[in-house]
Amino acid sequence: MPRPKDPHREDTSTFPNSVYRETVLRPLFEGAKAHHLQGFRRIDRAHLVMLVETGILDRTQGVAIARALETIDTEIDVSKLQYTGDVEDFFFLIERELKNRLGPDLAGRLHTARSRNDIDHTLFKLGLKERIDKLLGKAVNLVGTLIDVADREKQTIIVAYTHGQPAQPTTFGHYLGAVIEVLFRDIERLCQARDVVDQSPMGAAAITTSGFPIDRERMASLLGFSRPLQNSYSCIAAVDYITATYSAIELMFLHLGRVIQDLQFWTSFEVGQIYVPNAFVQISSIMPQKRNPVPIEHLRHLSSQTFARARIMLDVMHNTPFTDMNDSEGETQEVGYETFRAAGRTLDLLNALIEGIRINETHVRENIRRSCITVTELADSLVRREGLSFREAHEIAAIVAKAVVVSSGDITEDGYSIFREAFVHSVGRTSSIQEAEFSRIVSPEHFVEVRSRFGGPALQPLREALKGYRAQLEAASETLCGNIAREIAAAAELDRQFQFLLGDA
Repeated sequence: MPRPKDPHREDTSTFPNSVYRETVLRPLFEGAKAHHLQGFRRIDRAHLVMLVETGILDRTQGVAIARALETIDTEIDVSKLQYTGDVEDFFFLIERELKNRLGPDLAGRLHTARSRNDIDHTLFKLGLKERIDKLLGKAVNLVGTLIDVADREKQTIIVAYTHGQPAQPTTFGHYLGAVIEVLFRDIERLCQARDVVDQSPMGAAAITTSGFPIDRERMASLLGFSRPLQNSYSCIAAVDYITATYSAIELMFLHLGRVIQDLQFWTSFEVGQIYVPNAFVQISSIMPQKRNPVPIEHLRHLSSQTFARARIMLDVMHNTPFTDMNDSEGETQEVGYETFRAAGRTLDLLNALIEGIRINETHVRENIRRSCITVTELADSLVRREGLSFREAHEIAAIVAKAVVVSSGDITEDGYSIFREAFVHSVGRTSSIQEAEFSRIVSPEHFVEVRSRFGGPALQPLREALKGYRAQLEAASETLCGNIAREIAAAAELDRQFQFLLGDA
């Protein structure tokens, strides 16, 4: 027996269904208002200019449409618009407003040789380029701070850890040099992703371009793209501009998260290798003695949030069809924008923290004394000066280190007598190394000084490295400034050409 008709059930023949309107169409409309309003305006104006320049529209038609677009921008306060379902999306709202002012025939001519498909991906690329440039600016700024601090701390001794244990002395400048090199590679990956984003989809139309004599190069130029993306199917189906961008961000913040974890470890009471100034310290509400470097915890979770949000974007793209699809569009793009927000906060905070922290040299000296981490150089010196094999020298040095650590001594003051006895017992003769020379050999300063090979922590190779880093920084800054200048120039050219049309109105 058929179910009786529910008089309150919605008529499914009328678009849009109310649930679909509230769960999909309204959020997409609000997202377009919030994130893509300027992009829509730029695309409409650039497409109109191109249509007139190619003769697809005559100048009279172009002038009328330009005037209507200008009137819409002046008369409609987009921030106050509420989605009603009268039109499907923001694109059709603008088309409706054009029809109200121009009539359906002339208004409809603006959409000649384009589709929502190429418009959408162009919108998303415009939004990504702007965000990538801001993020690159913050990353470049962080590199500059890291270089300055590395230069300042190029002779500041720290304990380098392996497997969570004290390993060898190095300098804070040398450690930061490693961070700088990774960050440069991360910036390079993000720049490569930007180049993928910087290829215009406009002119692909639905997926196969158009029979009209459009000028894709001109369209790309007016919108600030370096060039059009060649294959029109790729313009619509390929989402590697998304995956390239978020893969690069994912790696950058995975790598920065490891550095942040080191900073957290180094601020522990037991290690105390770095001092965090009071401006970055919060107190306990109950324990008066506590100095909590809470910003480092915020850095850790912000970098993890950035990593996770970037990973979400890759997961959403996984196993999607190689064609036009909604998976890569509006709401997914909004999720991605939150990645940039968290990323920017992380870079700003890390930049400020790195500039402010200092090495606690007293704690470093004590940790070096307790851990006997300079003893590797004793073994190396025995090879060079006494002609021993490294294994034999290593065994003598191990005896010295073990005895000093067990007695809670200081190798520079308490190690020589142990060394002499171990050397005679192992080699059968007295070492030529005297006590003063022994103390120098096992000092952290000497340890760093003799490691003067390419890439080492000694002053000369570190100075050379810093010089190279500054050259890389200058090149990265020039690239970033060049990209921004091209965007500004394109916006100015588009405005000139659009105003030229308006001037005939």
